[in-house]
Amino acid sequence: MTAYIIFLFIMLLLTIINGSLMPLLRDKRQSSFTPSVSILIPMRNEEANVKPLLDSLGHITYRELEILILDDGSTDQTAEKLVEASSKDQRIHLLEGEDLPKGWVGKVHACYQLSKQAKGDFLLFLDADVRVHPNIIDRSLHAFTEKTGLVTGFPQIPLKSLLGHLLVPMQHFLVFFHLPVLLANHTLWDKSTAAHGAYMMFRKKAYDEINGHYSVKASLVEDIHIAKIMKRTGWNVRLVNNTNTVQCFMYETNKEVWEGFSKNFFPGLGRSITIMTAIIIFYSLLFLLPVPIAFLGIYTGELLYFLPLLLTLSIKLAVDLFTRQKPWLFILFPLSIVMMFTILAYSAFLGFSKRGFTWKGRNYQ
Repeated sequence: MTAYIIFLFIMLLLTIINGSLMPLLRDKRQSSFTPSVSILIPMRNEEANVKPLLDSLGHITYRELEILILDDGSTDQTAEKLVEASSKDQRIHLLEGEDLPKGWVGKVHACYQLSKQAKGDFLLFLDADVRVHPNIIDRSLHAFTEKTGLVTGFPQIPLKSLLGHLLVPMQHFLVFFHLPVLLANHTLWDKSTAAHGAYMMFRKKAYDEINGHYSVKASLVEDIHIAKIMKRTGWNVRLVNNTNTVQCFMYETNKEVWEGFSKNFFPGLGRSITIMTAIIIFYSLLFLLPVPIAFLGIYTGELLYFLPLLLTLSIKLAVDLFTRQKPWLFILFPLSIVMMFTILAYSAFLGFSKRGFTWKGRNYQ
């Protein structure tokens, strides 16, 4: 029991250190460095996000800016709403997406088309469901160093549905708990890499050097794969805490949460049964075992048996505080782990069956 408690305490310390080492996006001092920036946004069936997104973009203060939005074959009112909502902002240019070629993932192809039309020295790819701080460009540019090819981060995520509360914050948890941030941000080791497709800002020179999204055209987790390629090419990838600058209203319904995580989870593990099994065993021992131990403490009156659960919940609380999440959410952590196992198993089933992964009305194998 003592060794178990010590191990959990060490993991808590490492999580706090990781969170402390991840730089928070901040405003920079006045500078004459004002490169041109292109904001690039793919949209497919996003009619509910058009107005709030464009309202958010309208408050951006940076001057050397163009905004390109591509309608990727929407079957709802996205195109019509874009025309209406963009008429007041001369910085916004609307593009109509081409048919999806064989062998491409839809979003990746849309991003590739956007990049071909962009004129900026820096390319900021955003998802349609984000809302941004007016200083997002200045803050993002401030995060670049001379050898940085990509700045990315996991946005703050408002939660609505039950599955959303249980699963969506686990994205942050997996990064803060597992990723050695010091190695991720200061080495070219591609295995120590994380990225979030809702917010990725590239130096155009670096993006072109790796052939952009063309290099990951068939990937369902293109954000991670393109970040790894960036490192292999000799460019640094900097993971930042952007929760003070970018909000992402992703997966608002239970169905969207289920489909989104089913699409990304198993492919994100390289479709490896070995890694999947190792995660289930490790997480069960680390984050589920403290629950029956705590109940044993109730039965025996041994207060020490409550300490593993307290440490486990503290790890989740630390991540939630770093990422500006609801402060009571850590209480649901054991239930989040169980649901994570469930959706991971389902994602693996989709990966090995002929059903494939469904997203935005398209099916991918």
